[in-house]
Formats: sequence, structure tokens, C-alpha cells
Amino acid sequence: MSRIPQAFIDDLLYRTDIVEIIDQRVKLKRSGKNYSACCPFHDEKTPSFTVSPEKQFYYCFGCGATGTAISFLMEYDRLGFVDAVESLAKTAGVEVPKEERRDDDGRELQRKRSYTMLERAAHYYEEQLKNHPQRNYAVKYLQNRGLSGQIAKAYGLGYAPPGWDNLLLRLSQNEADQKLLVDTGLTVEKNEENKRYDRFRNRIMFPIRDGRGRVIGFGGRVLGDDKPKYLNSPETEVFHKGRELYGIYETRKYAKQLDFIIVVEGYMDVIALAQYGLWNAVATLGTACGEEHLNLAFRHVNEVIFCFDGDNAGRAAAKRALMSSLQAMQDGRQIRFLFLPEGQDPDSLVRQIGADRFKALLKNALPMEDFLFDVAADDIDLNSMDGRARFSKMAAPLIHRLPEGIFKQLMFDELAKRTGLSNDVLSEFTHMDEESLGLKEDKSNQESEHLHPASNPEPGEIRQAPASRRSNLNINPARSAIVLILDQPALLQKCSEELSLPETMLADNEISTLNEIIAYLRNRPDANFNNIMGYWGGAKGVDAQQALAKLVASQIFGDLKQVDRYDPLAELSACIVALNKAGRRATLAQELAQLNAKGLSNLNAAEKQRYVELTRSN
Repeated sequence: MSRIPQAFIDDLLYRTDIVEIIDQRVKLKRSGKNYSACCPFHDEKTPSFTVSPEKQFYYCFGCGATGTAISFLMEYDRLGFVDAVESLAKTAGVEVPKEERRDDDGRELQRKRSYTMLERAAHYYEEQLKNHPQRNYAVKYLQNRGLSGQIAKAYGLGYAPPGWDNLLLRLSQNEADQKLLVDTGLTVEKNEENKRYDRFRNRIMFPIRDGRGRVIGFGGRVLGDDKPKYLNSPETEVFHKGRELYGIYETRKYAKQLDFIIVVEGYMDVIALAQYGLWNAVATLGTACGEEHLNLAFRHVNEVIFCFDGDNAGRAAAKRALMSSLQAMQDGRQIRFLFLPEGQDPDSLVRQIGADRFKALLKNALPMEDFLFDVAADDIDLNSMDGRARFSKMAAPLIHRLPEGIFKQLMFDELAKRTGLSNDVLSEFTHMDEESLGLKEDKSNQESEHLHPASNPEPGEIRQAPASRRSNLNINPARSAIVLILDQPALLQKCSEELSLPETMLADNEISTLNEIIAYLRNRPDANFNNIMGYWGGAKGVDAQQALAKLVASQIFGDLKQVDRYDPLAELSACIVALNKAGRRATLAQELAQLNAKGLSNLNAAEKQRYVELTRSN
């Protein structure tokens, strides 16, 4: 497949003045060596959005928005990566070249074929809603739900007629097509019976699109008595329920002013709200709203409103959403909860009370902080000392899950005010068991943001960099090295220390990132910050580029201003020394583990001697 050459992206960013690009859209003011403005990605009165002409880089201290000129156009102009590059190229007066890239496993080609097949299926279902002899059943259902032809067209609604092989016969001409229909979840394969048949039959069809507008799957609402009532596409190469939101594309396309996103529970809720002019509703796809869903929503807005039924099931769903919300609540973001009257859902309520009154309900939705305290105080008498103690033990662990920042501190301050306990006392409750809340969740895949020093670390554990002078970069050695190198890439060529780590340590994301940046600079010693960020976006994708940018942005614009009193070369050397030392410990630990696995009685004389040496060194 073709892609934009990385060298062209590097050159384009070099030609582009990010200050000029942003200033055309957001008026910038000079602030020292940088420029500032009120952030275009969240509401604020005091400017916290900073643009560095030296780094060709922007960062918002309020909401964390960050990146290069390409990522700015993607977020502000709502463009895809390729469209953003082409827009910059047009401004620079150059043409975007393409290069062929070999894809050994054919994965990208397969994804492209999947998107094409799913789009063909969407057109087929739309055609059936217009022309099929039995279309009246589907049309009558949609009319009874109050949907207009315009709203049905906007969301691409369709009809899967009765029958086992309508789609199969229409879209497949050979075995490869039939296999692709199975791979995309459009048909079902029964190997034991040696047959394939359409997954969706006699259903209203809801195409599910990603943020770029590509069809990635379908939801189907049955018209008869078959079960289940709603059927979604299975997980495929291009469809992952835990990462996508139904309606996100239509929201971005049709919402005149996207200030917040409403998260509802079903397809019809999304479409009914849009019918009444509320185009900013999305729905999860048969799963609870998770952190990835929220991060997707927060890429477009800074406020999310959950809308739940007012019954016990809705309350339970709201508690699950609360737990998912905690770690996504970075400073500058807001989450609120709207509970509807008993027996109502967004679809029915907006038809009953109209758009204006529904908007009024949204304005009065319960802030997340109030809901958190309500959940923690459930069935607890806060007028008693024992009740306040129990309340603290419930609330403190939830607040502890919030990302570090001003909001987390304010939440602890509010808890202290409500209980009369000091923050020091409340900190003792942060690791209490939350099972009694019914909100226990699996933390097995959660990683600590920092690697803390220990009094007696295991082999391979990283201590804080043993710099001769304490740095203002209060982060682990890998992250410190990344920040220092990105701020001054030329430092690496002056550093006498070489990073040499065992393969096992490269599983750590930040260490792997540092290792790859160093490898890139060894091949391109004259590369600057902008080249590195451009390379990272091209090689890893825009999301990875944003993650790298967020990792270092606040230090580059903030902490590094005060690091001048230190020697950055010495800092970098100290970080690499610390990492190499941890690498040696990890290697020794692995060797010791291998000897232990053999059993002491099975070791020869040389191995026993080595075992003694390793044990003493450990």
C-alpha cells in the first residue's frame, strides 16, 4: 500500500511555522520566547495554551492538548492525518508524494479490503430499506419511532431482509469474497455443516462508523420475535467494541457546536436526540463505558454527560461508569451524570418534553464529584463519627484513583471538609478495599506511572537517577532521559555513556521509547526535536505521537526552565548509568533464576561457584 514518506513529513514540518498556522485560527500573543492564547480545545478565561516557535510544538497546561502543526490541524479542523498533511503541503506550496510500502503479513491490505466490504454492505442495506418488497415493515417501525427520512439518511439506516443468504449472494463472487464476509462478521460460518449464512436477517440495520467515517461494523434491531432484540457485529480486525462509540462520526460531522458529548445506552437514543437537534450523543456498543471510550470522547470535547435510566439498573450502570471515569479525569475535563425519571429513556423523554427542556436537564446534570460522594455515602449516617469514618474509607480510595493534579487535590480537600479529618489521615485510607461498594475492578493490567525507589529493590528494578545534584525532573531515569534528549537532541552525541539493556527491560514502554529515540538519533545525529516528533508520528501513528508529546510537554515548557542551574549532560549521563545498572541487575537475576531452576543438586562445580557469586552480589 502507499503511504506518505517520513522524509517528506520531516521536511514539511521544517518548512511550516506552527505559530503562523495556529495564529490563523487562534489569535496568539507573545509571551517571552513563546506564544500563548486561551486554549481552543477547552473553555478557559486565563490563557494556558502555549506555542513554542523553537520546538514547533504546542501544549495546553489546562487540558493537556499537545503536538505539532499536523496534530493541531487534526484536532482543530477535524481532519484525518493524511488530510492534515495535505492541508499543510498546500499552504507550503508542495505536492504530497507517496511511496510503496511492503506489508509482509498483508494485514494492512486485509484491513483495506474489510473497510471496502463493510461499506458495500452498508450501501446494500440502505438500498433494501428503499426498494425491498418487504421494506414497509422496516419503514413503519422507523416512522412509529418518530424518525424522519432525513435522520435515517444521516445515520445510514438500512434493512436486512428475511432470508439466509441475501447479502452472501449479492456481495460475494468467489471464495475470497465469502471468506472476507466471514472475517468482517457479516456472515456466519458453520464448519461442521459446511455452510455460511447472513448474520443479520429481518432487522433494522445501524452502521457503526469510526471517527474517520469508515464503516467498521453493524448493529441490528430485530423486527420480529427473534432473539436477541439487538445484535452487534462480532470483534473483527477493524471492529473493537471497547474502543468505539456509536455516533461519534455523525456527532463530529453534524453538531454545529460541540461543547460536550452525551453518552447514552442505545442506538435509538442517539438517533432520537439527533432528531431533536441534539447531535452530540453517542452510545457504547453493548459494553460498559470504559476508559478507552472516554479518552475517545475527550479527544473532541472536555465535558462528557452520562445519561442513565433512573431505575436500579441505571444506577448500577452509573456506578460502573463512575469507576471508568476516575482515571480519565485529567485536569480540565468534566464528567456529569443525568438520571432520568423512572421508566424513561432518552428516546422517550425527549419526545415527551422536547429539546429545550431536555437541554435544561442536561445543564443541571450531577457533577461527577457529587455523584462520587453520594455513592460513597450510600446508607451511611454522616452525622455520626462512625459514619464519617466509614464514609472516608469509602471515598478516599476512589479519589486516590484520580490522576495527579489540581482536581484530585480539591477532591481530597472537599472530603476533609465533609469529614473533619485532615488530608494526612485521609491518605491512610487510600488503599482500603472497595469491594463493599460493589465497584471492585481488576487492576492486573494497570501500570504505575512512576517506578518508585525501594529500600531493597529486586534485581532489574530502577532506582531514581543517582545524580550528583538533585534535578527538578522528579521522574524516573527513562523518562528523564527522554525529556532531556527531546529538549536538546545534541546532548546524545556528547554523552559518553551508551545505553545497553537486556531484551527483558525493553518491554517497559518508556525504556523502549528511549531506546528507539536513541537509535533514531544515532542514524540521524543532526535531527532536531521537530524531526523526532515527525518521525514518531509517521512510524507509530498520531496517537503514539500524542502520547510521547504528553509525556514530555509539561517538562519542556515548565520544569526544564529551572534545570539550567544543573548540567543537562551530567543529568543525561546519570540517567543512562542508572538504567545500565538496572539492566545488569536484571541480567544477573535472570542468570540466578536459571540456576535455581536446575536445582542445586544438579549444578556442576563451576555453576555452584557462580551461584554463590550471584547470591552474594544480590
